[in-house]
Amino acid sequence: MKATTNIAGKVLIAMPDMDDARFDRSVILLCAHSEDGAMGLRINLPTEDVALSDLAQQLDLDRVPDFHDRPVHSGGPVEQERGFVLHTADYASAISTLAVTPEIGMTGTLDVIEDLVDGSGPETALICLGYCGWGPGQLEGEIAQNAWLVGDAPKKLVFGTPDARKWETALAISKVSPLNLSTTAGHA
Repeated sequence: MKATTNIAGKVLIAMPDMDDARFDRSVILLCAHSEDGAMGLRINLPTEDVALSDLAQQLDLDRVPDFHDRPVHSGGPVEQERGFVLHTADYASAISTLAVTPEIGMTGTLDVIEDLVDGSGPETALICLGYCGWGPGQLEGEIAQNAWLVGDAPKKLVFGTPDARKWETALAISKVSPLNLSTTAGHA
């Protein structure tokens, strides 16, 4: 069996001719990747109708008066009722935090939402419902078929770039112009 190159901590940038319309212009932070499959969170698609205050209310969490409301993103089409939080490395859950990069962690347990609501959470966070998942070899096949470009995931892209600009910014970080993207894969 061919060894899998671990690309966790990188972003997947949807190519212009992505066959699946759900991922058009998507930027996905790959949180885990191994021979068993991959898991990531889309970082550039905020939901239109859900905010952190809505989640806090649904979870019966008290909201502090000066709480800054945050949008919730659609992390992907899998388990859309399940929440994940990408956050800066200044925070680690008492239960479970995965280090995605040296600057970014991911927590999928309720305590991070509780900490965000009460003001003791991470300095910067991106809240997601759902995730993107791939079975063994599936992501590698999609990359080979030219569905995704793999790029770097600096903290500024994930947390400091407006959602509407993340696709172009991810390409620019990878030194790729959208005008130069080929819609067909080449094979030697």
